[in-house]
Amino acid sequence: MMDAERPSTAMVLAAGLGKRMRPITDTIPKPLVPVAGKTLLDWGLDSLEQVGVEKAVINVHYLPDQIVRHVAIRDRPRIVISDESERLLDSAGGIVKALPELGSKPFYILNADTFWLDAGKPNLERLALAWDGKAMDILLMLAELPSTTGHSGGTDFLIGPDGRLSRAKGDPAGLIYAGAAISNPAIFAGASAEPHSLNAYFDRAIATGRLFGMVMRGHWVTVGTPDAIAPAEAAVRRAFASAK
Repeated sequence: MMDAERPSTAMVLAAGLGKRMRPITDTIPKPLVPVAGKTLLDWGLDSLEQVGVEKAVINVHYLPDQIVRHVAIRDRPRIVISDESERLLDSAGGIVKALPELGSKPFYILNADTFWLDAGKPNLERLALAWDGKAMDILLMLAELPSTTGHSGGTDFLIGPDGRLSRAKGDPAGLIYAGAAISNPAIFAGASAEPHSLNAYFDRAIATGRLFGMVMRGHWVTVGTPDAIAPAEAAVRRAFASAK
């Protein structure tokens, strides 16, 4: 990081309902769906462990006891559960509820239902090195369309020469938000733990020129439906084969 050490805490968003993954998610929460012998949640937690994150706050809502039991055996990062079983708070609401555990320094945000395969230096380490708290409110990890598996939507952001982001609005030259970010907790000051989305904070940061992006190196995988598991596992095999 340009002006501080790398984040030591992370918010892992794991409270979604996973409706598109039915019937698999009739009995297990989506973060515990296995891909290539590892749950989606553990793909993310292993990435956090690799870059020395000490504490990960995981929000839970659907079938929460299964996630609690699954992470209980994990030593690193240390897991704190943020219980949303009574009411789903969406991405930003979940972060606001967890702020007391996340602390006053910049922290990672991770979606628990996507993962990536690094090529070279870990992308979360690259994200930390690119962070500049003087210029940025949020720094997003982005993926180029050819470097993805399972993505069926359009692009999310356009990136300028200085790394500043704007909404892609369907531009095929755009990039995809890869489900990992660094955020300054101060942007949530005064917000209430009511259901609301991170997208509002992205747009606010765009308006003030403080939303930045970093293009990841490697391959990004999203598993939205049961038939996306096989292509995801094939992508993992290809990545491991090419790394040998």
